[in-house]
Amino acid sequence: MKALELVRHLKTKLSEDIYTYDYNRETNKLRLTHKEIGKGIEISIPPILAKYEMKKEVAINEVVYTINETFQAMEKEMAGEIDPSLSVYPVIRSTSFPLKSNEGNRFITKDHTAETRVYYAVDLGKTYRLLDEKMLLEWKVRETEVRERALFQVRKLENHYKIDEVAGNTFYFFNNNDGYDASRILNESLLKDMKKQITGDMTISVPHQDVMIIGDIRNETGYDVLAQMTMHFFTVGTVPITSLSFIYENGDLEPIFIMAKNRVSKENEEK
Repeated sequence: MKALELVRHLKTKLSEDIYTYDYNRETNKLRLTHKEIGKGIEISIPPILAKYEMKKEVAINEVVYTINETFQAMEKEMAGEIDPSLSVYPVIRSTSFPLKSNEGNRFITKDHTAETRVYYAVDLGKTYRLLDEKMLLEWKVRETEVRERALFQVRKLENHYKIDEVAGNTFYFFNNNDGYDASRILNESLLKDMKKQITGDMTISVPHQDVMIIGDIRNETGYDVLAQMTMHFFTVGTVPITSLSFIYENGDLEPIFIMAKNRVSKENEEK
């Protein structure tokens, strides 16, 4: 499927009577604007096409579902149905993610690593809404309070994972389908507990928002597997974050570059 074919296909599921479509060939992004509420969202086409190759129509239906839920959240906001008593969670995004909303309001953020940044969102059940300074002013809530609430909430999440072993290396996949899998990288208690059961190098990867991978890397093959794995997840994720992984040591996250069966940390590369 090509980009324009995808756009045409979306139009059969999301009627042009309700939405206007603006496809930018240069950036390969599609902007949908809801005619009634006058707000829009922008989606990147390549990740959807990559998922379509694997999941076919299921991938399209997932995108349509996300779009519908996002606009429903916007309608709730406009109707005044979002308030600070709802659950607030941290969400991880790449540092290239916009710092302001489409309306020009600054998002509530916190620095994380050179590759990632923390945003904050109010949970709406099937979706969430990123918090910006205008919303906090209306609610008379301080940013520090939002951050404290969010960390408390992420610590309360259940932490189920699946285990896979490859060439003597163990990988733990956190994929709970709650929208906050990558956010678990902020749960220091969870990371410390995982560290106790790891005998090699502990790596953490958040290639997209719906997965966190913790690796117990015991040989160079493990790093090659990790690099391929994170790049694959980064490519097919609806909200990609970073294809880089991190070494976790003494509570710190150090980005690593994996090349040609050798691992090179950012620190060593600069020497």
